[in-house]
Amino acid sequence: MSEQTLCWMHDNPFVLEWQIDETHIDHYEHVNNVAYVAQVEKLSWAHSNSLGLHFSDYKTLNRAMVIKRHELNYNLPTHLGDKLLCATWIIHCDSKLTLKRQFQFICPKRNKTVFDAITTFVCVSLDKGAPKRMPVEFSDIYGKASIAL
Repeated sequence: MSEQTLCWMHDNPFVLEWQIDETHIDHYEHVNNVAYVAQVEKLSWAHSNSLGLHFSDYKTLNRAMVIKRHELNYNLPTHLGDKLLCATWIIHCDSKLTLKRQFQFICPKRNKTVFDAITTFVCVSLDKGAPKRMPVEFSDIYGKASIAL
């Protein structure tokens, strides 16, 4: 099944493939909830990197986008050997302090959304950890990548 025929929540997803292996499986013999959160982080960084923002930029600018809130929905179990297509979008960027990402993980074999989430990030200074206005580089890049809802 091609990515185009999947029922994505929004157009133009940034997508990574995730092959489920034994390191992702818990004692219930399905993918552990922590593995999904780790994939959310991996996907977020890959998307930021593809937009042109890397951790080295965060360090240079003394800023970071840190998680304030996760809203996680585990819709269907996934198992060893499953392949998931993991998508993200920036659905809001106020160009000041916050941005929101939405995530959707689809099992193409079933053409079903197995996981979805929204994460709220807040901009902080790396040296103090306190909220601090987004630098122009963040607001330009993340603001332009934000989709209109």
